[in-house]
Amino acid sequence: MKVGIMQPYFFPYIGYWQLIKAVDKYVIYDDVNYKKRGWINKNNILVNGEAKPISLRTFKVSQNKRINEIEIDHDLIYKKKLLKTIKEAYGKAPYFQDVFSLVEKIINDSEPNLATYLTNSIKEICAYLNIQTEIILSSELEKNEHLRGQDKILEICGLFSAEEYLNAAGGLLLYSPLDFQAQGIELKIIQTSHISYQQRETREFVPNLSIIDVMMFNSLEEIDAMLIDFTVLNNFSELFQVNATIE
Repeated sequence: MKVGIMQPYFFPYIGYWQLIKAVDKYVIYDDVNYKKRGWINKNNILVNGEAKPISLRTFKVSQNKRINEIEIDHDLIYKKKLLKTIKEAYGKAPYFQDVFSLVEKIINDSEPNLATYLTNSIKEICAYLNIQTEIILSSELEKNEHLRGQDKILEICGLFSAEEYLNAAGGLLLYSPLDFQAQGIELKIIQTSHISYQQRETREFVPNLSIIDVMMFNSLEEIDAMLIDFTVLNNFSELFQVNATIE
């Protein structure tokens, strides 16, 4: 059993979807503290050849609240402007018609809870990309709520009898391979390859944009190939080498 666990994000980059596809069960980590300066409610799209931010409005925000305690500001004027920005940015993209319909459906979701809203969006995009991984909310699992950090991750893995725990490269700073090994779990790190594709009106490829950009410029077959274009690091020498690079 391969398990992945990560917070929900607003139209996250391709690496997020690689992780979902690579595991058997994907746990959306919605009962951890919200980070005001993080990427949970924002991302970047391509506007006039440059990365420009888009965001999901929230209110009653606090880093003392969990992600599933944050509410969305469903201001219709703001949503209309957001959709207009995306439409103007990608109106000439080859897959605009189908992708914009999906994006419009996601953004216009009236769900008030941030975690549920983002979970809905993740499931919609998984369906579009034909990713069939089971998606579970961490808040729905019966677990020890006093655990934190790595201990909480290990307990969730234990609930599913996980043999492998997959995480993005940032997990190198958070987890100990030896501690996972002691629980009979192999820690594996997914390192996304240097993916590039033809973006219109750009002199140089702009990487790590929202999945919106990927879907606008690529066919489903092309995206499917990207979803498996990564390296799995699972031995200590590889892990320490990547860790040193990150630091």
